[in-house]
Amino acid sequence: MLVRRWRATAHAAGAPDADALTRAGADLLTRWREPQRHYHTVAHLTAVLDVVDAYAGHADRPDLVRLAAWCHDAVYDPRAAGDANERDSAALADRLLTGLGIPAGAVAEVHRLVLLTAGHAVAADDRDGALLCDADLAILAADPHRYDDYAARVRREYAHVPEPAFRAGRARVLAGLLALPALFRLPDLARQWEVPARANLTRELAALRSAGPA
Repeated sequence: MLVRRWRATAHAAGAPDADALTRAGADLLTRWREPQRHYHTVAHLTAVLDVVDAYAGHADRPDLVRLAAWCHDAVYDPRAAGDANERDSAALADRLLTGLGIPAGAVAEVHRLVLLTAGHAVAADDRDGALLCDADLAILAADPHRYDDYAARVRREYAHVPEPAFRAGRARVLAGLLALPALFRLPDLARQWEVPARANLTRELAALRSAGPA
């Protein structure tokens, strides 16, 4: 099912409808199923794609947003520093989409969108970036039980990090998100998600800080 969605998206973006598309989709899914992933899995990819599909009318080029969703965590190493995963995922998107025959302008836009997921800072007039980043952050607005499961899965991805260091790093991430003027940019999503997302982030940040120095 997911490979069919990938084929349809890549074809709409300009790739010939060939066996190469099926192989590329299968290769991407293999990446999303790597053993070091506990949150950044096929379930996350599917959730992002579902949000993009549901709100595609808000985007200028929804098929490029979908391609960026497929590629945005295609490279995921919890031990990587800074925005290395996003940069490597954008580079992978360049190679993959160019090899499939997608036009250079579309490839460049997917590259740009993937890089946005490093900090989720989106210009006011960037409808495609807004949709991708809102979809990527949708889990923040989940009910508290699902949010806590997400947080626990992130902790498992960083099992190699000692607890005090993890608390400090995670607290910086949460504080950075809370410092954004808005977590969600599309008005329909902001109305639904902004308040519960901030409540979840604030609750987790308080728990981290109460557990010890962060």
